[in-house]
Amino acid sequence: MRIRTLTRPARFPATLENSGVAGEGPPATVPKRSPHRSRGARSRDKLSRFTLFAAPGLLVYLALVLVPVCITIGYSFTNKNPFNPPTRWVGADNLTSLASDDEFLTALGNTALVTVIVTIATNVGGLAIALLLDRRGWLYNVLRSVFFVPVVLSAVVVSVIWQAILVDDGLLNSMLRQLGMSDPPGWLSDPNLALYTVSWVIAWQGLGFCVVIYLAGLQGIPQELQEAASIDGCGPLMRFRHVTWPMLAPAVTINTVMSLIGGFKAYDQVQVLTNGGPGPGTTSTLAFEVVQTAFNGNHIGYASAMAVAMLAMVAVVSVVALGLLQKREVSS
Repeated sequence: MRIRTLTRPARFPATLENSGVAGEGPPATVPKRSPHRSRGARSRDKLSRFTLFAAPGLLVYLALVLVPVCITIGYSFTNKNPFNPPTRWVGADNLTSLASDDEFLTALGNTALVTVIVTIATNVGGLAIALLLDRRGWLYNVLRSVFFVPVVLSAVVVSVIWQAILVDDGLLNSMLRQLGMSDPPGWLSDPNLALYTVSWVIAWQGLGFCVVIYLAGLQGIPQELQEAASIDGCGPLMRFRHVTWPMLAPAVTINTVMSLIGGFKAYDQVQVLTNGGPGPGTTSTLAFEVVQTAFNGNHIGYASAMAVAMLAMVAVVSVVALGLLQKREVSS
């Protein structure tokens, strides 16, 4: 009897391409990676890295800037006085009282004058010095460093140095007496001169910053434009008016806004040079008045209202100046 052997056909081909290993069943299906999931994972990784590196700076900014500002705004609606409790909510009474406060209005006028003088002096002087220093050579590099030194010094240190120079028996008046002037000006003791003297010291310290910004702007002007203007017959003044000045528009914007902010927050120079005098409120600025009201008068709530008003004025002036100057950049 013949027995027939039946061969079972292979269910799965034993080829390397289809099954990998012969006789081990069907190949395992590899799931495709979703592009949306991988993109989301990359976004989460970037966010985590940004949070890791930015968290320390953000925490410091939050603790030293945002939280104090919020606390000050809250105090401005109260009559807070640490030596006269309890603290009560007074609403907008502090802010409305500022409009009739003679000391605050005097400080506001002084601050406006200081800001105008500082803004004009630093920009005009900084641009003039930058034009003179826009040369090559080791001497000009040294002079650039010399002009920038006051910027990195403390305002208190600068004020102490200038006080030794400008007092009635200081270095400047001693030199004037040696030159034959019997009655030199009282730079810090004359009520008609003290505010201008303080403004000069503030402008002198901020001059180096403007010089550096204007120098960077001058060195960014293509030399081909200057050469083309010269070939067309433009003299130095015409080249400055039609080439240099329009190209310096971004530098003018930076220096003007920074000078405005610096003039508004002037405090150290006033405190060291004149302490708000001579006379009542002669050189008092908004920042000086805020500190005096808060720490000498202990009227924290009212001083906070002054600080909030000052913050609002600085913000409005800065935004308006920035908008106008940026329009000039576009038109240039």
